[in-house]
Order: sequence, then C-alpha cells, then structure tokens
Amino acid sequence: MNHKLVIAFLCTHNACRSQMAEALARKCDSSFTFCSAGTTPESRIDPTARRLLKTLYHIDMEKTQTPKPLSAIPRPDILISMGCLTSCPHIGRPFDEDWHLEDPAGKDEKVYLEVIREIDDRVFASFTGNSPDAIHKAPLSQRRGAF
Repeated sequence: MNHKLVIAFLCTHNACRSQMAEALARKCDSSFTFCSAGTTPESRIDPTARRLLKTLYHIDMEKTQTPKPLSAIPRPDILISMGCLTSCPHIGRPFDEDWHLEDPAGKDEKVYLEVIREIDDRVFASFTGNSPDAIHKAPLSQRRGAF
C-alpha cells in the first residue's frame, strides 16, 4: 500500500494561519495529505482569511475546511507550527518546523496579505522543491495561477 505523508499545520485556534497553510498546500501539491488543527479551535475560520484566499486563489475554505482539535486529524508524519510560541499545541514530539508567523487575526488587511505571502512562499518552497530565492523573483501569478 502506498502511504501519503501526512503534514499537519498546528496552532492554538486553527482559525487563520494554519487553515491558510492547509488550503495553500492542498492547492500546491496533492502527493501529500495536508491537515490542520489546534488545541482550542475556534468555531469558524477567520472571515478575512477566508475572503482573501477565495479572492486571491479561488479557494473556498468554507466548503472544504473547518477548525478542529488535534484528535480530529490523522497522526502526522511532519508537524509544522505556525509560531504560537508557548501556547502552541504539543502532540508528544517536537515540531519539524516552526514558521514563526505573525498572527494577523483582528489586524489590518495588509498584515493578512503579508502572512499569506509568507505562507505561500514557504508552502511553495517546501512542497515543490524550489528555493526561496527563485520564489521571490517570480510573481505569484506566474507561480501557481494565483491572482
């Protein structure tokens, strides 16, 4: 049986950064199983994050994703923290990566756009084998059809 690696994006509320990372990763590469979760999930995905991903990438997170607890996702092979420091979820082993992303929730749309760009760059570099230098030189529209 061919097992797809499970890559989990984890944060406290699983309503913004981890949801955007899951959505962008799914759009980028289907050879992995991507999921996200949090220790104290919100009841819904952040509306600004949802709106921007739908506008910029044509991803409707409302139809395909929901905030969920760690118990609702498969056991991950790779753990990626969004950068919630001491309150970040722990599932019994260290994170493979900590992306140290600012939490845009409740902030100006400009902050959301900066975080989306950073997530997009990291996802593209991590799951397509391209270097970050090459990523920054190409506009998003030339990379994956965004915008």
